[in-house]
Amino acid sequence: MGIYFNPTNESFTKDRNYEIYVDKTELITYLNKVICTPRNCLSVSHARRFGKSHAAGMIDAYYSLGCDSSNLFDNTKIAANADYKKYMNKYNVIHLDISSFWDDFKDNLVEKIKEYIIDDFKKSFNDEIDYSKKFSVILMSVYQKTTIPFVIIIDEWDCVIRNSDDKELVHSYLQFLHSLFKSEESKAFLALGYITGILPIKKIKDESALNNFREYTMLKSKPITKYYGFTEEEVKELCKKYDMDFDSVKAWYNGYLIDGVHMYNPNSVTQAMIDQDCDSYWRNTSSFSSINTFITMNYAGLKDDIMTMLAGGKVRVNPYTFQNDFSTIASKDDALTALIHLGYLGYDLDRKKAFIPNYEVATAFESALQTGEWNEIAKAISTCDELLDETIDGNAQRVAELIEQAHDTYTSVLKYNDENSLSCVLTMAYFTAPGYYNIVREMPAGKGFADFAFIPRSNAGFRPAMIVELKYNQSAETAIKQIKEKKYHGALSGYSDKILLVGINYDMDGSDKKHHTCVIEEWRNS
Repeated sequence: MGIYFNPTNESFTKDRNYEIYVDKTELITYLNKVICTPRNCLSVSHARRFGKSHAAGMIDAYYSLGCDSSNLFDNTKIAANADYKKYMNKYNVIHLDISSFWDDFKDNLVEKIKEYIIDDFKKSFNDEIDYSKKFSVILMSVYQKTTIPFVIIIDEWDCVIRNSDDKELVHSYLQFLHSLFKSEESKAFLALGYITGILPIKKIKDESALNNFREYTMLKSKPITKYYGFTEEEVKELCKKYDMDFDSVKAWYNGYLIDGVHMYNPNSVTQAMIDQDCDSYWRNTSSFSSINTFITMNYAGLKDDIMTMLAGGKVRVNPYTFQNDFSTIASKDDALTALIHLGYLGYDLDRKKAFIPNYEVATAFESALQTGEWNEIAKAISTCDELLDETIDGNAQRVAELIEQAHDTYTSVLKYNDENSLSCVLTMAYFTAPGYYNIVREMPAGKGFADFAFIPRSNAGFRPAMIVELKYNQSAETAIKQIKEKKYHGALSGYSDKILLVGINYDMDGSDKKHHTCVIEEWRNS
């Protein structure tokens, strides 16, 4: 029993005892299928706070000889598997968090890792093993002495690759990994290799330390997709238990589409349940500087694509040119792919398109833009709360002025000559509204489709429901008339006693002068 060699089940015990625990033990069922097989090496690269470390602690608890976890896994999903105790607490386990070593031992990282593991070995074997030999031989000696193979878990394995430009250090580190996972000795002593990181494995010339790993990423992670992050069904159950409005939670945290499965950031959902409040917990755990780094790169079309996604659209991305290295970004596709791996963008594999996954991430972009180089965009977004308030207060003239300002800001990147483009600008103009409203574009209502329906969320306070109809080269009055004639507002009668009917028109005369008008009327259920 040690810190790095045959750790206890303390980490997983804390997870099991926490107020919110979502059972992901079926991951162990999958690992039991590949352990001691040619497919026994897995690399999981997901965004931060997606449950990678939780899984690592669970793997410790299940396989490590340093503990007895027979009671800890009672009443979990894996307990229903007839063979679930077959592998339990029967392996020598080594568990490393590379980031903790990196913080303290950048210059002699590999030697310090070996030193700490050997110190743990000495607690179990004293001087019965020759520790002067190369590291893979030391592991082989432990295996020969115990006849028990190793499960090796490395958290944040890519920390060195992401943070060091020292080629000698990187080479030394990869050689160390080679001794664990690819050496001749490891063919005998390795039962399972499990590594986690943010980035997929970088292919480094003349290095083959990790080319035997099967990779699971934010792009594709079948068949273990549902074991990282929270699924929609899991979030629904939590919302029932904690009396939270599911639609609000969905708008804030849904959107990571991995292998067709909608995944939620577990850290944010958990915090929302505990605090009984939907908020941007993401910004407390991730650096906004990474957004600025990539969205301000001067690649053709990048700014247009970012604006399209901020306006609710999707953009085509080729993620396979990316070299799995933040320091070698060479194109628009590389920049967008980096944001996908960091969790700032979602990715639709079927359509090969990227998008901003949810409102929480949208607020991260909003904050990043305010500290970056997109001053005009940031200034326009800062007026969104005012626009929403002025709309609710019925100040039609001020609403028209603010939409005019939004148009002037976004016109260079959003083509603006029809109602569809006007819809994109309206989405940007009401950028912060999804925090209070479920906004539905082209909502079936009455005798047609309303351009925008603003349905109040449970946290919306006394904000009314709203129908927004858009017109191009007609009049705002015409938009209001259409709402009434086609009874669009009837579809919202169950959401609010007070419904605002908002008509917005954009006129362009022969001199290309831009001009918006707005009419706002109040309708109440009788």
